[in-house]
This record gives sequence, structure tokens and C-alpha cells, in this order.
Amino acid sequence: MIGRLSRRLFAGRDRALPAPAARGDVLAEAVELRVRLGGREVLGGVSLAARAGEVVALVGPNGAGKSTLLAALAADLPPAEGAVRICGRPAADWPATDLALRRAVLPQSAALSFPFPVEDVVRMGRAPWAGTRPADDDDRIVRESMAATEVSGFAARPFAALSGGERARVALARVLAQRAPLLLLDEPTAALDLRHQELVLRICRDRAAAGDAVVVVLHDLGLAAAYADRVAVLRGGTVAAAGAPADVFEEELLSEVYRQPVEVFPHPRTGAPVVAPLRGADTPA
Repeated sequence: MIGRLSRRLFAGRDRALPAPAARGDVLAEAVELRVRLGGREVLGGVSLAARAGEVVALVGPNGAGKSTLLAALAADLPPAEGAVRICGRPAADWPATDLALRRAVLPQSAALSFPFPVEDVVRMGRAPWAGTRPADDDDRIVRESMAATEVSGFAARPFAALSGGERARVALARVLAQRAPLLLLDEPTAALDLRHQELVLRICRDRAAAGDAVVVVLHDLGLAAAYADRVAVLRGGTVAAAGAPADVFEEELLSEVYRQPVEVFPHPRTGAPVVAPLRGADTPA
């Protein structure tokens, strides 16, 4: 059923397939971006680039503008000022079908009104490719995406019958099946247990190693430090700091941004920054 629906939606439309990106190519870029929602400025002059071959983590406290920035990079929110470019072209200039071949978006929550089985939900990610030569690989790509996210075991179960963590992994499998070179993931680990949090971030690293650009919103600073090439720390709709985790995750900055005293020390084996809140007797009055 999903295959037939995809063919009806995309049949007869001319689509320019994305050209392979070289490592380091900028696949998404925000330049002096300002976004206003409900009359309030949520992003104020943010600039950020996502390059092929890297994972960029957006971190910061609640309300800092992380999800808004991700939605703007996805061309789902129009800027009040500034510019967003995807694959070197203004985001608003891409036809929806062409845009879907270039960026895949994982929202914070996944909801469906119909009782689609898991495999059909994942297959929805292949819809933009309907009528193209890569569509011949749909079955293989759907299987690989489900295997990568460990959802193959319940491929026939209704999506609505899954737990929150299972739904999150199915939604990620749909994004992976889309095979877009730019992945925009909003809190993909929020509903997951420890094992599957690590699984999701390993998938992000694998996609970057394969040449994709990955932008991921995270609350866990440890995951960001361990898996991201670069982090952008957002505060009040602006970028407080950006760069490699080892350069950005400093006690003074994070304590100020999160309004919570923290200590930062190197992991004893990997050397990656470990961020821990100061608690109890160690917490300043």
C-alpha cells in the first residue's frame, strides 16, 4: 500500500537527484539567522554550517532554540532575517520533492493516525525516490534500516502498539531509509535506554563516516562529547560557543549556560570530556 501511495504522490514529477558530496562540503548552512514565533524572537543572528562527513551536536538548556534551529535548517520554519541554504541553494528555492532527496528530518515525537505496520512506516522514507532508478533498491534499504535500528523483530506489528522507545527507533529507521545526505535529528535519544542511546549515536557516526552530514539535538553532554565532531552550545537563541567538544566544554561556560555548577574532566580511557553536575557539599551556595 505504501509503495502504491508513493508512486501516486511522486509520479510524473521531474526530480534532480542529489550529486555525491565530497567530505567537507557544506550541506546545510544558516547565516545570521533570526526566527520569530508568536511575536518573540527565538533565534537571534545564529550562524552554523553542517559539512559532509561530520556530526554536529546542538546542546543547551530548555528553550535555548535548539529545535527551532533544526527546524529552520530543515526549511520547515521560515527565517525572519538571514538565510538558510541546503546544498548551496536557498532552502526555500528547493521544490518539496527535491528537498526530500537532500535532507531527512526526525522530529521529537512520532505520531500516526492509522495503524500502519512497522515495515510500512519505514518504507515511507523511500517515498521521495519513487519512479527513480534508486527505487529498485527499496526493499534492501528498508531491511537494512530496520536492522540498523534493531526493529526488524517487530516489522509486522502496528506502529501504535509499540512502546515510546520502539517508536523512536522505527522513526529513525524511516529517516535512514530516506538515504538523504543531510540528517537532522531532534532529540533522537530522549525515549531510549542506555544501549539504544549508544546505538543511535553510533549510527550517526557511521552515517558521517559514509559522507553524510548529521545535525543532532542532544541533552546528554556526555553523548555529545563522545560522538560529535563539533558542538554548538545555544543560550537564549544565540550560539554561546561552537567548536570541538574538548575546546567548548569548559566548566565556566557550561555552569553559566545551564545555571548549574558542573565540573569537566577527561575520560580516563578516551580523553573525551566528561561533564558532571556538582552536588551536595561540593555545590557552591
